[in-house]
Amino acid sequence: MNDTAAGTGGKIIDGKAFAAGLRRRIAEQVRTLQAKHGFTPGLAVVLVGENPASEVYVKNKGEQTKESGMNSYEHKLPDTTSQAELLALVDRLNKDAVVNGILVQLPLPKQIDPQAVLNAVDPDKDVDGFHVVNAGRLATGGQGLVPCTPLGCLLLLKDRLGDLTGKRAIVVGRSNIVGKPMAQLLLNENCTVTIAHSRTRDLAAECRRADIVIAAVGKAEMVRGDWIGPGATVIDVGINRVDAGGGKTKLVGDVAYAEAFPHAGAITPVPGGVGPMTIACLLQNTLTAACRQRGIAVP
Repeated sequence: MNDTAAGTGGKIIDGKAFAAGLRRRIAEQVRTLQAKHGFTPGLAVVLVGENPASEVYVKNKGEQTKESGMNSYEHKLPDTTSQAELLALVDRLNKDAVVNGILVQLPLPKQIDPQAVLNAVDPDKDVDGFHVVNAGRLATGGQGLVPCTPLGCLLLLKDRLGDLTGKRAIVVGRSNIVGKPMAQLLLNENCTVTIAHSRTRDLAAECRRADIVIAAVGKAEMVRGDWIGPGATVIDVGINRVDAGGGKTKLVGDVAYAEAFPHAGAITPVPGGVGPMTIACLLQNTLTAACRQRGIAVP
């Protein structure tokens, strides 16, 4: 097993272990860049307001960026920040040569149009992969930056299954952040792809036909166990906090894990599956962006 393996041989796909291996590999690549080319990739993260969940996420991103050997630039702005002020900061970061990746943490305060801000980021520094230019590059087979969560899902799938050519895949969910780019990535791997959603007729039957089920709909345990065909690989993107009784809560995915486990050939748990992959892939995108901006190959 390589150091990024997702636990080949067991049924549970260990995204936490895979992400740790990926971060180790990125740190080695950063050291190589520093030794051979004398530069260190840099990631700028912008946080507007005081959303507690976003603050924790930004803190984790900063720590993991530094642990990988990259430079982390954090910009924390008050929730009274205007759209013009935020766009001015993005413009400065676009022009700053030491910043190779820019991430504006969502959600943003109500006075700011998030799409206007995301589309103001230089597409070549858009390590979230949300810019319309990167969406277009992905859709047309071009060289763009890919949204981190779908990229993480694809890495787990390829580690588990190898060549995905000819696999029948279903993506449950059609968001711009996960569902649509996930479907495009699977198409690029020569899968036969179905995009399903709340209006899909007989969703259960559609899921049962699939070799690969990607659940990214944002509804706790919506995908039931008997929707999973025998031996299918299940990637659960959902992170939902639900009542666990006694005044406590717990995290569950979009798949009813206990029900699905006996049917699946392999399955990601929640937590510990797709979640850890997102920040690891953010670091990978930053490394990729830095190398492309310098016109050099990723080590």
